Amino acid sequence: MLSFRNVNSVVVLLILIFFGLRFKFDIVIWYILIPIVGWLFLTAIGSFNISLNYFLKATHHKHYTDKNVIALTLDDGPHPEFTPKVLELLKEFNSKATFFLIGKNAEKYPELVKQIIADGHVIGSHSYAHTNNYGFLSRNGVTKDIMKSQKVLFDITKRNVQFFRPPFGVTNPNIARAVKNLSLKTFGWSVRSYDTVAKNSETVFKKVTANLKNGDIVLLHDTSELSVDALEKVLTHLKIKNMNSVTLTTLFNTDSYEV
Repeated sequence: MLSFRNVNSVVVLLILIFFGLRFKFDIVIWYILIPIVGWLFLTAIGSFNISLNYFLKATHHKHYTDKNVIALTLDDGPHPEFTPKVLELLKEFNSKATFFLIGKNAEKYPELVKQIIADGHVIGSHSYAHTNNYGFLSRNGVTKDIMKSQKVLFDITKRNVQFFRPPFGVTNPNIARAVKNLSLKTFGWSVRSYDTVAKNSETVFKKVTANLKNGDIVLLHDTSELSVDALEKVLTHLKIKNMNSVTLTTLFNTDSYEV
């Protein structure tokens, strides 16, 4: 299994072997850069690809399910203009979703957070500030950020949120340790819509539905009109295919809030 711990062990072993052989076979010293460069490459790839589970174990799908369902997840809300539109669409198609909320946004729009739960959806934490330098925060910095988000969501809902998705899907040892210490359940995705960079909703729709399978976790956002339009197309497609969206709680039969 490719993981940060395993790769570290292999790299250290290779370096020790190199030093052991260097004096006997007169190996050039810069050869030691080969495992170090490999370590840097794998660490960078692992940091920006949550699906590799390189630093922490996250859940990305449930393809072994025999049910005709997927899990739509929406990041970065709540948004005062677009979250209500998303909720209306989900209600119209009798579908459920999981909303990974940014704490500072929830703080601004607590009534939308309450509405999400009242409509039968599930919420998770997507950090408090969602800063661009999230991957560079210390372990203490990550912990404080997540705990601040947890407190905001608890003050609004009186529920201890257990689901977490790191900003940008970035992971590293500090994030992994913070999540483990807080006993959170981390979720990634198996279908990424790229709705924050796409030029039109049709592109997003095709990206989501091209190879959609039972048990997929789909990453969308509730922060733009394009995403709302794409969601409507996706929900229409699901209806035609006799599929539906359920919460992560339902798909994985797990608790989303601390009991």
